[in-house]
Amino acid sequence: MSPLADHQSASKSTIQLWINLIGVRTRYSLGSELILYDLVGDRTLISCLVATKFSKMQEKMHFYRLGLNREGVIMNLDLNGKNALVCGGSKGIGKAIAIELAALGANVILAARSADLLAELVTQLPNSVPQNHSFLVVDLEDHEDLVKKVRQLSMTKPIHILINNSGGPPGGPILDADPDEFRMAMERHLIASHHLVKLLVPGMKSSGYGRIVNVISTSVKEPIPGLGVSNTTRGAMASWAKTVSLEVAPFGITINNILPGFTRTERLHSLMQTWADQRKISIEAIQNELFTIVPMGRFAEPEEVAGVAAFLTTPAASYVTGVSLAVDGGRTKCL
Repeated sequence: MSPLADHQSASKSTIQLWINLIGVRTRYSLGSELILYDLVGDRTLISCLVATKFSKMQEKMHFYRLGLNREGVIMNLDLNGKNALVCGGSKGIGKAIAIELAALGANVILAARSADLLAELVTQLPNSVPQNHSFLVVDLEDHEDLVKKVRQLSMTKPIHILINNSGGPPGGPILDADPDEFRMAMERHLIASHHLVKLLVPGMKSSGYGRIVNVISTSVKEPIPGLGVSNTTRGAMASWAKTVSLEVAPFGITINNILPGFTRTERLHSLMQTWADQRKISIEAIQNELFTIVPMGRFAEPEEVAGVAAFLTTPAASYVTGVSLAVDGGRTKCL
């Protein structure tokens, strides 16, 4: 690799993206005025050294994590200095989202029930800026404790990004469900999310930055047979989020839903095992059946869902709000 331009002459205007861009990796040298961008194309690997001074208040370097689209226009994906609370952050999709946010520069606060898992994961999060990662041991069904701890957290620093994410309720036909199952699911998902939004939106307003992403399900668009309580709860979450979006939009705060399809997580494995036991067939047979209804013919990896969630938290997604975005390999048939 050879640099296209040295740091004395390079500028944003000199960058011409002439390859089919499929990824951007950045390396930072905080003690210098250089950023090395590795632009990865389908046939070519190029790099360029870019020196950019950015500050209205003082002359000092400010480093952005930037993407470049095919027209060479800069897309701001930088989360440096932003604080992100990730619920259900100890495993699965929540864990993958936490890693993506940290990679983009955010200070991540992991929230889940297992102190041991959280303590282990927090040391593994990307930390290149450097960043200040931490964790919060909470149970989304214990609202009194949840409100107390998150209120204390919000008094120490503003939370700019909230990821609402929690494991789904047990499966089963809706007519077999006990009313208490709906109540418990609503408390863990809708009510807990509402508590968090009420606590954190004031800080988002005062800081001038707010992103809320809810991890729910494609059942928002198409109910999934055998998941009666989950379908009901997820639909309520989507409607709630759309309503909230109308009230917070004037403050530049966004709230969106991502709808994961079949994703390789403990939750999916548990559901497949239940379905296999019910039908007295192997879990491999269930997996192959599910592959046939996904146009891409495979399950998503948690990192693929996390990438979409992370984008929605960035400055680049400032005009996207109130949407429910399926990340399902094309499985849902509705528009």
